[in-house]
Amino acid sequence: MSTPAPPRRRARTRLRLDPAALEEARQRWTLRRWFSVGATVIALLSLLAVALGTWAVVRIADARSVLFDQIGPGMTASQNLQAGLLNQETGVRGFTVLPDAEFLSPYVAGRAAEADAVASLQPLIAGLPGSELDTAVQAVERAADTWRSEYAEPAIAAARAGAPTPDARQGRLLFDQVRGASIEVIDQVQAARATARQQLDSAITFLSVVGVAITAVAATALLLAALGLRKVILMPIRRLAEQTRQVVEGQVGTHVLGSGPRELVALGTDVEAMRAHIQREVDELQEANSQLDDRTRDLERSNRDLEQFAYVASHDLQEPLRKVSSFCQLLQRRYGGKLDERADQYIEFAVDGAQRMQRLINDLLTFSRVGRTTTGFEPVDLGKVAQAAAAQLASAAEEAGGEVVIPEGLPTVPGDPSLIQQMLMNLIGNGLKFHRPDVPPVVRIGAVLRGDEWEISVSDNGIGIEPEFADKIFVIFQRLHGREVYAGTGIGLALAKKIVEFHGGRIWVDHGEPDEPGTTFRLTLPVSPATPPPADPALAGAAPSKEFPS
Repeated sequence: MSTPAPPRRRARTRLRLDPAALEEARQRWTLRRWFSVGATVIALLSLLAVALGTWAVVRIADARSVLFDQIGPGMTASQNLQAGLLNQETGVRGFTVLPDAEFLSPYVAGRAAEADAVASLQPLIAGLPGSELDTAVQAVERAADTWRSEYAEPAIAAARAGAPTPDARQGRLLFDQVRGASIEVIDQVQAARATARQQLDSAITFLSVVGVAITAVAATALLLAALGLRKVILMPIRRLAEQTRQVVEGQVGTHVLGSGPRELVALGTDVEAMRAHIQREVDELQEANSQLDDRTRDLERSNRDLEQFAYVASHDLQEPLRKVSSFCQLLQRRYGGKLDERADQYIEFAVDGAQRMQRLINDLLTFSRVGRTTTGFEPVDLGKVAQAAAAQLASAAEEAGGEVVIPEGLPTVPGDPSLIQQMLMNLIGNGLKFHRPDVPPVVRIGAVLRGDEWEISVSDNGIGIEPEFADKIFVIFQRLHGREVYAGTGIGLALAKKIVEFHGGRIWVDHGEPDEPGTTFRLTLPVSPATPPPADPALAGAAPSKEFPS
């Protein structure tokens, strides 16, 4: 049998990151820098858009103010100026025909209207520096003054005096000059209005262009921001997530490489370091598992060899041992009492040793056969196998004056009937053997359903077991008392433990109350699939839902 190699101590390695990767990560922009640059660009574009929009609105407001607040009143004033001059000419012509003060009133009102119109034109003239409107108004005023001084005033004075009036044809010629000058004023105002309307249209068009440009720039900025976010952040995160997911799914050899901003590169570097560490751990675990598999195979082979050795040894020892025992007993029967006392004692020692050796070999043979000779599990009625075990121990119980109490309705469990009967017989026999002097032994069997397993108890009123020996008693060949006090081979409880563990259960000693005499062995066996569930599900696993008295 080969000796398994000693376990190799796992080396603790420190993770070292690639300096080139670290330097490259330091040279990359951080997320804060990306966001700062993006926010700065958006802020500048927003300020530019606000400035252009404000400028466009101001241009529209200025153009509207010039058109409606200056040129509009100026147009009215130029028309009033022409009307006032015409009224003066009409008043002078009527007064010269019929010198009546009433006919002279249009002349007076016309002069007032002329003065008001000229005053109203002054803001427009001031708002249009460099235009010819001022020259045109001055020309009207000069022409009107010439007409009044050379014709209108002399004609009014002659009509009042009843004298002949100046030449009317000369007056018409002078007034034609006045009319032409007033028409020029109107033309200048209309030209200014056309220019102001054109400026207003241009300002409105500029505002529309600015609005379209702002919309286009905003859309472009959003598109670029989305593309930049996708390229700079989302795609590196997606790649990092895919690589990490491959590692999580078991592809530990997949390298995790971060890209994009410095934080993502650093995160990828950390994940890669963790992946490398995990890969080393996995490699070491695989190597450890390989060594464990080798050791398991060695142990299985060793156990098979030991079991085979125990079986063969015990089986092959039966024949010579039977011969030794038979001849020793034959010597005892034939020569007993015929030799001296010492010879009789030697023969008795030989017979007793041969018998004990035969019992020990039989127990070893039984111990080695556990799990090797079974044909499979079947439903086992614990009540029947307990009765059979008690029947085999009837002579021991009668000799000790004891009693085995087996309640009605013990459960049915899956298992090997012969092994379970052997286990119960060992536990019952243990309780009958280790009884107190002058106290008849009483062994009680009980069962409690706890969750998905039955808890079987075998209790007695014997000498008990100290807590410090609770584990030692289940070790093969371990005895707490001398052979001369209590007979036995020291295999019974070890055999019971092996049978219980073979059925998927466990066995232990329940010490109970300190002052309570005796020993209680408790063991668990799985519930048979045919076993009905407890009446109250709340009691399953927490308290017994069905208990048989022990």
